[in-house]
Amino acid sequence: MLKGAPFSASALRNLPRDSRDTLFLLAVIAWVLLPQAAHLPLWCSALAAAVLAWRGWLAVQSRSLPGKWVLLALLALTIAATYATHKTLLGRDAGVTLLVVLLTLKTLELRARRDAFVVFFLGFFCMLSNFFYSQSLLTAFSMLLGLLGLLTAVVNAHMPVGKPPLAQAAKTAGWMALLGAPIMLVLFVLFPRMAPLWGVPSDAMTGRSGLSASMEVGTMASLALDESVAMRIRFQGEPPPQRALYFRGPVLSRFDGRQWQPQHTEFSPRHELQAGLQVTGDPIDYEVTLEPSRQPWLIVLEAAAQRPEVPGYRSVMLPDLQWLTNRPITDIVRYKARSFPAFTHGPLQPDPGLQAFVDLPPGFNPRTQALADEIRRDPRHAQASTSTLVQVALERLRTGGYTYTLEPGVFGRHTADEFWFDSKQGFCEHIASSFVILMRAMNIPARIVTGYQGGERNSVDGFWVVRQSDAHAWAEVWQAGAGWVRVDPTSAVAPGRTGAFQRLAAPRGVVAEALGNFSPTLSAQLRATWEAVNNSWSQWVLNYTQGKQLDLLKNIGFESPSWQDLSVVLFVLIVLTSLAGAAWTLWERSQHDPWLRLLIRARKHLARAGIDSTPAASPRHLALQVLARQGSQGQALHDWLMALERQRYGAASASQPHHQRALKQLRQQWRRLS
Repeated sequence: MLKGAPFSASALRNLPRDSRDTLFLLAVIAWVLLPQAAHLPLWCSALAAAVLAWRGWLAVQSRSLPGKWVLLALLALTIAATYATHKTLLGRDAGVTLLVVLLTLKTLELRARRDAFVVFFLGFFCMLSNFFYSQSLLTAFSMLLGLLGLLTAVVNAHMPVGKPPLAQAAKTAGWMALLGAPIMLVLFVLFPRMAPLWGVPSDAMTGRSGLSASMEVGTMASLALDESVAMRIRFQGEPPPQRALYFRGPVLSRFDGRQWQPQHTEFSPRHELQAGLQVTGDPIDYEVTLEPSRQPWLIVLEAAAQRPEVPGYRSVMLPDLQWLTNRPITDIVRYKARSFPAFTHGPLQPDPGLQAFVDLPPGFNPRTQALADEIRRDPRHAQASTSTLVQVALERLRTGGYTYTLEPGVFGRHTADEFWFDSKQGFCEHIASSFVILMRAMNIPARIVTGYQGGERNSVDGFWVVRQSDAHAWAEVWQAGAGWVRVDPTSAVAPGRTGAFQRLAAPRGVVAEALGNFSPTLSAQLRATWEAVNNSWSQWVLNYTQGKQLDLLKNIGFESPSWQDLSVVLFVLIVLTSLAGAAWTLWERSQHDPWLRLLIRARKHLARAGIDSTPAASPRHLALQVLARQGSQGQALHDWLMALERQRYGAASASQPHHQRALKQLRQQWRRLS
């Protein structure tokens, strides 16, 4: 190909074998690295793209590769840039950055088969590193394509001279993956899962969205724009009505004027004794599949009186009914829980500890303080109970022109004043915070509860899906004789927020918007199907824990299985499979002519080199074709084929001992040739 000629499909077909194979390998590497772009430093992604493009240009133009001093300089610069970016050369992020750099730079010294093997192995490592950031079904599918691409490149590198089609190498790679799938399935099911050797590093979920341990007015509105799944629920029996689905998270009691924070943050078994939870009525049993949040709390339907059993975690109930774990949840967990919709908790009579839920910082929200004094001075409320004062505040929300919105604007220093008297609009945390401040200004103990409200049932698999967009904040006020009572002031402003699936929808993408406008039913069905498939992936693959492995052993007869039993079962299966394979090989050899088997191997080998033959072609005919096609380079193969013919048809072939010795020598020679 002429240097500088325009690149086209025909030019690609006419490229030399090395150039064509290099371009294919570079395309596979780019596919493997593409999902990493969102997690790599910008300079690393740009460098990787530039190096791969440079290497592709060198291959197309048949130019020489850069010298070692250029590569050493690039390596030194990238190591320095990695350290400057991550302040270390160790850890996940720095390690992945260096791995990407090494892989791309190695393509610039891709001269021999040995260099190609190094690139293959680095490619496999980079492919696995994608799972540090995401274990979704989409990531798994894209990396499966990357695996097939790398295997195709490996097979192609082992194919003989000539220009064998990539489709042939891809077919072989596909068969390799298919034949290896049963082995991988057995290893997945039975290989002992022993932390920390198995699983994703604990920092793998950095940056995950979700509820926070504190709340500043305006922060939760961002979650309403996040349609990602927070958890999935499977109810046993009929689920509660949607308006009753309050999933409890962090409870916020301390207020500094701008930010709400929890009163209890530490994990302590003594907390559970202080909750004072009393439940009545029929319980609701359900199973939660909780997505990783890197936060140490379990989300349960109010109120869970029994400890949810989470494999690998210890949990305790705080005095405010929040369930806390002994460490952050960094992987998908599944647990069963039992909740009672009818419950009371907290002290039933006035208690000195309630003063902490009345305190307000001085110098904030003076107009709200004045509103509280005005309500208290009203003769109609002189002797009003707490429940009556709560209704007064809710009535103001219903009739005062207040609106529920995702874009309430920026709040200043006096957030409650601005909500009650100026903007009169806000998201759930604006409303809950302003309501609690008003309650405290009237000397009523009150606090904020954050969590999730509602959800939607997936019509495909029957799971209730709770999204980050279902994040919600509501209030609890203390009433004598009743303890802490839930009050959702948002429902007074927008009753549909806790009603039948009326939500403020986040803006959709162009494709989703077009599909929804074309057919809302089809759009909803496709989304439900995709989420059901993702849920199955989470339930059966990502959440396949050691506990499930041990349950499997129980089902096959083990009374008290352990990971040692798993190892024994796996070892026995490997031995039995190996013995079965050896027995099949011996049987197969006894059923076929060993001489004919050698000839078939030679025909397949020649076919890969571009020398086709018919089943009737003799070894002599094949030998002449080899000599005509490959010249002196094929002399050794020519001589071997002629020896194969003499072994069968020569005069000495009638002697059985000589026959066996000759076949053995031919097999040994073939191993060296192939």
